[in-house]
Amino acid sequence: MAATGTTENTAGEREKAFYVTTPIYYVNDAPHLGHAYTTVAGDVLTRWHRQRGEKVWFLTGTDEHGQKIMRTAEANGVTPQEWCDKLVTAAWKPLWEHLNVANDDFIRTTEKRHTDRVQEFVQDLFDKGEIYKGGYEGPYCVACEEFKVPGDLLDGEDGQKLCPVHKRPVEMLKEENYFFKLSEYGPKLLEFYEANPDFIQPASARNEVLSFVRQGLQDLSISRSTFDWGIPVPWDPKHVIYVWIDALLNYATAVGYGADQAKFEGTFPADVHLVGKDILRFHAVIWPAMLMANSLPVPGKVFANGWLMVGGEKMSKSNLTGIAPQQLTDHFGVDAYRYYFLRAIQFGQDGSFSWEDFSARYTSELANDFGNLASRVAAMVGKYFEGALPASTADGEAEGVLHSALIEAVAVADDKMRALDFQGGLDAVFGYVKLVNGYITEQEPWKVAKDDSAAGQARLATILYTSAESLRALAVLLNPVMPETSQKLWDSLGAEPHLGPLAAQPVQDSSRWGQLPAGAVVTKGAVLFPRLEEQPARGDKKADA
Repeated sequence: MAATGTTENTAGEREKAFYVTTPIYYVNDAPHLGHAYTTVAGDVLTRWHRQRGEKVWFLTGTDEHGQKIMRTAEANGVTPQEWCDKLVTAAWKPLWEHLNVANDDFIRTTEKRHTDRVQEFVQDLFDKGEIYKGGYEGPYCVACEEFKVPGDLLDGEDGQKLCPVHKRPVEMLKEENYFFKLSEYGPKLLEFYEANPDFIQPASARNEVLSFVRQGLQDLSISRSTFDWGIPVPWDPKHVIYVWIDALLNYATAVGYGADQAKFEGTFPADVHLVGKDILRFHAVIWPAMLMANSLPVPGKVFANGWLMVGGEKMSKSNLTGIAPQQLTDHFGVDAYRYYFLRAIQFGQDGSFSWEDFSARYTSELANDFGNLASRVAAMVGKYFEGALPASTADGEAEGVLHSALIEAVAVADDKMRALDFQGGLDAVFGYVKLVNGYITEQEPWKVAKDDSAAGQARLATILYTSAESLRALAVLLNPVMPETSQKLWDSLGAEPHLGPLAAQPVQDSSRWGQLPAGAVVTKGAVLFPRLEEQPARGDKKADA
């Protein structure tokens, strides 16, 4: 069985990159909040690992073949390639730039670096006897690009059968296809799942896949012959390769499969595939079986995030519930957007978005708790010490408590973020924000400042140094989530000349106390999270069930 896992050299250093992927997204329309949710999660995860000093590779991209794309292009009076080029250039890539997504590569399945390698992979399977010719008749959902199991279909009007995901009528298709011997891999997959219990997460997703595979797998149709928008089957160009076989292989072709062996071995397989739960089976069943069949290593983890819900249904263009991320970033800002969805919703579970909840969290957690903390500390250093950070010479029990709490917060946040529990990681960080606010309230530096004695001034200096040093740690911890805001805070603390670039600060070392030097120039810059303007009444203002 193909091996998985991370290798280390004799010095204990990681030999391959920490490789994270998002799904490659269909370009039948512009991206909505659901797409951005997964992509931002991947960005935060990889930024966190980069800031641990690890070698990282983050991949996203677009899925551009298949019947759905072909029909969308035809409906818009352009060729499929023209449609894909337009959407990628005008919508997908600009959104990831807008959201500060720091992906290392963007793969398009119409690129030659992908199409050539897909043909080679499939040809290898065919040569090994893993693919045979046959016929198939059954219900097909074009929106899912998937043949459906009849028992999974919903009953519609006039006897129609509906796709359970898109609630649209399926089409009955009958055509000649080539098939991959997926049925032979059921026992191998179950053995692999047993040996690697963390391969599928969360637990609900793992249980779903186990139940599905235990029922017995059917051989998989891997070609279509009734349309031509796809990669030709190399030994029979009357067929095109099934879009999901094409799409899954992006995770290999983008990192050098068949073209750059050194890069491939230094990156593949993915450590984490982030997927929506509606495409879980493709990634947790078909993909590892394909890799096993071609003697390639299996990914480390497939993590299925939940759906963003609107009116009790999955957010999607087909359900007319897609919300453009810019509708939120225009009002709340990009960093608040990145923060909100990972803080408000447990990653891996379904969650409803609410404009009111976003507004409340923005005001309470970001503006009041965090932003106001930064403003208060900078203002007091400016007022009492003319902007020069004083030395801490009168530490007491309160400072010890705060330092111990920081050590714990960093350890918890590091564990949680690496486990993709973003909500738990942010809970730990913002729990510390509240402690620092409480510390300032209890120590009352504005009252201590009235004591002109040496002891009084030493105590004031210690309180403000402790507060600023806490903010230094918070800037590091929050940088993967809110990079623009964290950089502003870093600059205001005068940290850059003394400690170097923020992105180079290891998150796991942020609890090491005393890194900000006395004398650093602290400035009160622009408010990190300005007061929200009143939002005019809008029909989609509340978007939860």
